[in-house]
Amino acid sequence: METPDPTYFCWHCSNELVFEVKMGQRDDCPHCASDLHCCKNCQLYDPGAHNSCREPTSDYVPDKEKFNFCGWFKFIVGPREGAGKVDDAKAKLEALFKRK
Repeated sequence: METPDPTYFCWHCSNELVFEVKMGQRDDCPHCASDLHCCKNCQLYDPGAHNSCREPTSDYVPDKEKFNFCGWFKFIVGPREGAGKVDDAKAKLEALFKRK
């Protein structure tokens, strides 16, 4: 039985990504031009962990949204849990405090 190809999504725009060849370190999202090889697209990214990474020996990366050379990078399969919650909360707050 053939296993289906994994599904990847951009951390920034949440659009699905399709790779015809292996993703390169310098590739960006075809929808929003965000860097793909970055902490926020990695399986090991965890804002609650030291250096926001579950790999204890990883180097510190100051900007989690930009390209980096981390050798531990593994693209997260499927959408990141809670990805849209921040945007939803911001929209609700803006609507609540919207001036008339």
